[in-house]
Amino acid sequence: MEKNSLDEVINDLRGRRDCLALAHSNLKKESDKYNKVIITLSLITGSFESTKMTLGWENPYVQLVPIFMSSIIGIISALTKFRDFSSKMEVLIQAQGTLTTCLTKARNSNDLTPDLLHEYNTSLEQLETSLYPDLRKKYLKQSHKNLLCILQQENMYFNNIKKVNAGEKLDIKCSSSDDLSLKHIDSFQDLELGSGEIIEENKEKPVEEGKLNTIIE
Repeated sequence: MEKNSLDEVINDLRGRRDCLALAHSNLKKESDKYNKVIITLSLITGSFESTKMTLGWENPYVQLVPIFMSSIIGIISALTKFRDFSSKMEVLIQAQGTLTTCLTKARNSNDLTPDLLHEYNTSLEQLETSLYPDLRKKYLKQSHKNLLCILQQENMYFNNIKKVNAGEKLDIKCSSSDDLSLKHIDSFQDLELGSGEIIEENKEKPVEEGKLNTIIE
């Protein structure tokens, strides 16, 4: 799809940069799984060798266990080198850096200049050469979905700011750890949100001692 405006270029670069970040994240998770298995098996093998020497196990079958374990570790290490995780992640990091640089220049520009458009096309080419088409389709779809959810959340946030300043009722969660919520709030006269301002809570009414247990429950 041809991009003819600066906003379209910025939105497209955001989605494609996140696409590379998702691809790198998943590749790193897969690489970490292999490394964790290698580390675990190596520790188990070393512990078994120490136990065998301490207890003086001389059974031939026991002598074969470290050999099998070392062979398994060697096979996994060979598979890791065959997958070449380090080189693939390096390519993704370089492409992600190119798109981030182009995105920064686009955000600092007022118009879609020929130089910016040329750099945009260059970054797209680097993205297309760093991921296979099927993977690019998969991660772009996930990236676009994430960005749309972020934009939706931002719209909800700014709409709630308007409701707060207008003194309307809100039903929002204050904390994810203790699941506190502000429900059935009738007035936000003491609350005002603006750039650089701090939210001040309404003055609390004194609580009678007899009602304290009821409020806590």
